[in-house]
Amino acid sequence: MAWNQLTLYATQEIAEQLSELLEGLGAVSVTLKEGGEEEILEPLPGETPLWCDTQVVGLFEQEHDMDEVVATLKQKSGLTNFPQSFIEPVSDQDWERAWLKDFKPMQFGRRLWIVPSTYEPIDKAAVNITLDPGVAFGTGTHATTALCLQWLDENFSSDAEGKDVVDYGCGSGVLAIAAAKLGASHVVAVDIDPQAVIATRENAKNNQVSNEIEACLVDDAAEMSADLLLANILANPLQALAKLFSESMKPDGRIVLSGILSDQVDSVLNVYVQWFEMDEPCYQDGWAMLSGKKKS
Repeated sequence: MAWNQLTLYATQEIAEQLSELLEGLGAVSVTLKEGGEEEILEPLPGETPLWCDTQVVGLFEQEHDMDEVVATLKQKSGLTNFPQSFIEPVSDQDWERAWLKDFKPMQFGRRLWIVPSTYEPIDKAAVNITLDPGVAFGTGTHATTALCLQWLDENFSSDAEGKDVVDYGCGSGVLAIAAAKLGASHVVAVDIDPQAVIATRENAKNNQVSNEIEACLVDDAAEMSADLLLANILANPLQALAKLFSESMKPDGRIVLSGILSDQVDSVLNVYVQWFEMDEPCYQDGWAMLSGKKKS
């Protein structure tokens, strides 16, 4: 298979933002590079790139319109001085295998683990999610996903049984799978990307929670009624969806929002306080997670 590779010559300050946006635009992988030496696809929790100049490299399937990708990236980033970019075709490689050399078991909170299929669980008594990098993103390596997983372990582990959950913008389905494995009775996982729906169904099957997870496109989802709604997307769509999220939740339902840059917290909070009693934000690596309870 042939691919298109988009390289953005970015500063340290915007590299993470561009990486997250490329994922949302359908990149098969996103790599942070400097000086020709590749690093892992995304920094592990607690780590950030130290380079002043960072190459953000997105790999796309050949059918993607790369000019459209760049145009959308410029619009969504909101950057006045958009970085220099370069598009080139690349030959087929075993990209997933290259990922897996840096993808190792990760623990979130007290007993929630993500374990690549090439590893045995470190703690067999823990809640272990089998997950490998693939076309859809959200494998726990990025701060936005890690914050959500940590919240689930701390706040949902003992209160999951019989609960209805919505994972809005499911990506790989990791949050939906975590909720199901923690005891949720029914999880609706929705996304605008058909590839994410396919990935979520496959990952749910691999984790023996297919019966608990209903994965579908947003437009195909039935009316939602959630005890818990998880949305790891981006600040702008989160603000636009606030009223819908409120209407999709049961009384006293909980909400968890991620994909928010630290300097976007106030603007998102200002929208959600209309319908939710919001908790103090949690921060990691320049990203924030917001949680709250629907007002009575």
